[in-house]
Formats: sequence, structure tokens, C-alpha cells
Amino acid sequence: MSSTDQHSSGPAPASADATVPSEHEVPADLGLAAEFPAVTRDEWRDLVAGVLRKAGREDLPEPVEDALRRPVAPGVTVAPLYTAEDAADLPTAVGVPGLPPFVRGARAGATGAAGGPDGDVPGGWDVRQRHAHPDVAATKEAIAADLENGVTSLWLVVGEGAVPADRLGDVLSDVYLDLAPVSVEGGESAATAFLDLVEGRDDLAPGGSLGLDPLGEHAASGQAQDLGGLADVARRAAAHADLRSVVVDATVFHDAGASAVEELGCSLASGVAYLRALTESGLSVDEAFGQLEFRYSASADQFTTIAALRAARRLWDRVGEVSGAAPQARAQRQHAVTSSVMTTKRDPWVNMLRTTVACFAAGVGGADAVTVQPFDAALGLPDSFSRRIARNTQSLLVEEGHLARVLDPAGGSWYVESLTDELSRAAWEWFTEIERAGGLAAALDSGLVRDRIATAWDARAERLATRADAITGVSEFPNLAEKLPERQPAADLHRGGGLPRVRAAQEYEALRDAADAAGERPAVYLATIGPIARHTARASFAGNLFQAGGLATPSGDGAEGVADAGTTVACICGTDKDYAEAAAGLAAALKDAGATQVWLAGKPDLAVDGVDGYVYAGCDALDVLRTVHAQLGLEGAQS
Repeated sequence: MSSTDQHSSGPAPASADATVPSEHEVPADLGLAAEFPAVTRDEWRDLVAGVLRKAGREDLPEPVEDALRRPVAPGVTVAPLYTAEDAADLPTAVGVPGLPPFVRGARAGATGAAGGPDGDVPGGWDVRQRHAHPDVAATKEAIAADLENGVTSLWLVVGEGAVPADRLGDVLSDVYLDLAPVSVEGGESAATAFLDLVEGRDDLAPGGSLGLDPLGEHAASGQAQDLGGLADVARRAAAHADLRSVVVDATVFHDAGASAVEELGCSLASGVAYLRALTESGLSVDEAFGQLEFRYSASADQFTTIAALRAARRLWDRVGEVSGAAPQARAQRQHAVTSSVMTTKRDPWVNMLRTTVACFAAGVGGADAVTVQPFDAALGLPDSFSRRIARNTQSLLVEEGHLARVLDPAGGSWYVESLTDELSRAAWEWFTEIERAGGLAAALDSGLVRDRIATAWDARAERLATRADAITGVSEFPNLAEKLPERQPAADLHRGGGLPRVRAAQEYEALRDAADAAGERPAVYLATIGPIARHTARASFAGNLFQAGGLATPSGDGAEGVADAGTTVACICGTDKDYAEAAAGLAAALKDAGATQVWLAGKPDLAVDGVDGYVYAGCDALDVLRTVHAQLGLEGAQS
């Protein structure tokens, strides 16, 4: 070996008896932050209490962290801190991936024995893209582009205004059905059309479904549906390996405003009703379980989504256990779809960020298949660019982010395990309430489900109105100069009569639409007091709030600019000290200059004479905006 080779090979290892410098000695035990004094939970609580008291909170709960709890669903809250103490009473039988109770996932290693924890890590979830364009040529082109660029299965909406049932063969003529699973949606006609198309084939790729969901249709339309024909379709489907006939589509409840608790509980009740219908028609328990797929919403509340998917598998395993199903038959197949409720029409490009977070949560939560809705889904049928971004969102997380290379990465987190348990218990309680009411169909007819979901949505709507739940680009940081993309309207397969369909941004967007329809943009004049350094914080806050209603916010010192702003509504912005000295006089001057409604950026306890209302953090922003719209004579000002 040459001297060059010796140098390139690095230094020779130290001999066994060489003396190790004391600063390099490794202690026998390594402790996290061992050089810092240990901190107890009580010490942390004392510090939290001190901060809250400085912020004006005197009556603090016991324990003090309850003051910082945030609701995520009826009966379920999130604490600001989780430690091993919080996990001490949790169920220890969470299992391992691929085995009951499937909390840690229904999938085991990709190369391991079926149903066992051994083997390599999985290769990723099923990337499923939805297609609903009624033009056969356009749909064929979109499908080809998807399958060539990362999509692994198809979800076809079949029916009036969507993919024609009698042209399903043409739409799929270029698809290798032995490689790409297909799921259809559209009721019995769609299921029959697909079964007729694949009649006699035994090489269909596993993972497809026929999409029958009569109880979901009942919930959406308000019309009772017959479950008697499910078994006949299931027997036809059984001729094709792993083709399932029934989809428990819980997104219909999510889209009506349900929290994770209502969505999970209703999905269990729906699944149990289908089990009864199938077994009463002659299918075995295991066969009935094998015919069901579950579809859940994935939202930008990532930890709730992760915990909800884990809870769903745990609960369905419990249903299977008491039903006598074999352990592997109880594994719930999950299809997660990014939430329609969180999708906005305004500033729709922000939806790319929302769906990325939701897709991340669905993958971490262990969904078997994931559909990312295109960012323009609320505007109509997506174009090629929005479909590309949707599929690439998943490809990036799987291929570049290596998200699927770890089974149940959230497992063991005190927070996620605690939230999984809380959601499981609350959802099971709601499920049993539905069962006591006679099952899901009876609970839909009696109004029990509608009333429960309405209560959950009312609580969420209050947080949206006060902007405690912010909607970026809509209720916060709106862009009044945006130009929305134009899209072909999508077919509405649920034409009403049943549960409502809501979106978080809908009330703000209605106000924006009313302001846009006024021609020249209506405005609120921001009357500032003092130098910029003193009024800019409250002027920025007020401007952001009024712009959320589509209102321009020109500003100027004092009352002189109100006439030039062309409005009769003004808002005073300054500091508390400036208000004490000049706000009352400015309010009078504004009204003398033509203002008929004067607001003040600050809390009501300032009690300034001549002011008609106050805007501040935590105020009902929707009520403020509707009041201003009404004052300006804009149509649709009242909800």
C-alpha cells in the first residue's frame, strides 16, 4: 500500500490500552437534559398560572392547564401538555401494525407474511384520483395522465352530470384493470355497469369497490333506501378477488358539519347496518366484513385526523370481535379524502397547503388509500394543472418525504395515543346512542343525527365567526384584488332534502360575493389618530377584518378623508391613550363629515361617546361585517 493510500484510509484506531482523555469519556447512563435540574409538572403549572394572571385571568381552573384546553369535538378537548402520566391509564393492547386491534394500521410489512408484523416497511398507500367529468374524451385523457404520473387507482363518479354509465367501457378502454384498481360511485346503476364490464374476468387488481352506500344516500337526500339488494351485488362482486361492494361514506356526515366524533359514530352505525343486511341475506360474518370499505375525511387539523383514523380501526375491530368475525376480517379498509368543508372558493391556491397537511395526516394515520381533492374543487371541475398538483402532493410525501417508510409514526406519542382514546370513547358512546334509537336509518328519520351534527357545527361556526378558527385568505389576510380561475360547474349528485352541506368559509364568501356585486367596491374609512407607530397595529387589524367582508379600507388622519373615501362607515384606529384624549371628538367630526356609522378598534370597555360599535380580537367578525353591509345597503347582508 502506498503512503497516499495509507493517508486516505484515515487514522489507525487507538490501541485497547490507550488512555482516553477525560473529556471524551462516555458515562454509563445517558439522560436527556441530564445537566439541567428536573422540572415537575407542578412547577410548570405555577409558571402557566403566572402568565395567565399577567394576561388578566384571575379565576383559574384546577388544574390550571384546563384554561388552555381547546375543543376538537363534542366531549373531546386537547390539552397544552402531555406527559407519560397522561398515557398511564390508556389501553396497553394497541397491538402492532397488521394485527388486531389495528390501531397501528391494517397493513403490515410489504414483504412480510400476510397479516403479520414481520417484513419490510410498506411501499406507500394507494394514490387514488377522483374523476367526474361528463365528457368521455376529457376523462380518458385525464385518466391516462394520472396513471402515467403516479396515480395507482381510480375513483369514477358515474351518473347524470358525471361519467355516463353507458360509456363506462369507453372511459376505461385504455386502462389495464389488472394493474389499476377502480372504485365507482353512483349507486346500483354504476355498480351494475362496472360488473357488466368486468364479467368473466378474474384478473382485476385488488382494492376496487362498487361504491354502494344506500344509507349515505339516505343521509344526503332524506329519502329512505332499500338495503335488500346489497347481498346480490356482493355475490357478484365475490367473483372478483378483493372487489368490495359497499362503501361506508362518512364524508356525507363530515360535509354536513360533523366533528370527528359524529363522523366516526355514524360510520360505525352505517357499517353495522350493512353487516346485518348482508348476513341476513345469507353471507357469513367474515364475507360481510370483506365487502365493506370505509371513506373518511382528512382535514388540516392533522392530529385529529391521525387519531380519528386510528380510532376508527380500533372501533371497527371491536365491532368485529363482538360479531364473531375472524381477526383478519376485522381489519378496516380505509379511504381518506381531503375535506370539502375546509376547501375555499376564495384564494383557492391556499387549498394546496391545506390538502398537503391533510394528506400528510391521512398517510401518518394509516389510510389504505388517499384522495387529494384538487385546489379548485369548490369552484367546479378541476383542470389538468390542479389534478397534477393533487397527485404530485401525494407523490412528494411518499417518494421524497418517505412518509410511508415508517409504520404508524405517531404511535407512542402521549398526545396522539390520548387523543385516539378520547375519540374512541366519545364515538362509541355516540354509536351506541344511534343503536338505541333503532339504528342509523331510524336516527336519520327522527332527526337525531341532524340535530347532533347541527350542535357540533354551531360550536364550530361560533369559532369561525370570531376567527378563533382562522381561514387563511378568507377570514384572515384576504386578497381583494384576486382573480379567480374559471371552472366548468361540477354535477351535484346530492341535490338536497337530507343533511346540509357546509363549508367553513361559506359565510365570509357570501359577504365577499355581495361586496363584489356592488360594482364599485364598498369601503370602510379608517380614521387614524397620531403617528403611524401608534395607530398601525389597530389599523392593520381593522383593515384585515373589514377586508374579510370584501370591503376596501382607505385610511387617513382624522375625519378629513371620509368624504373622499365615498363611504358612510368609518373606524377609528389608535391607542387607548389617544382614544381617551381624542376619540369622542373624532367620532363627532366623522358624523359631521357624513359618516352614519362609526366603529372603534378596541374593546367595548373603552366606552367612547359617539361610537356605534367596536372591533377587537375575539369579536363576532361576521356580525360586524353583516352590520356594515346592511349600513352600506349591500344585498345579502343578513345570513
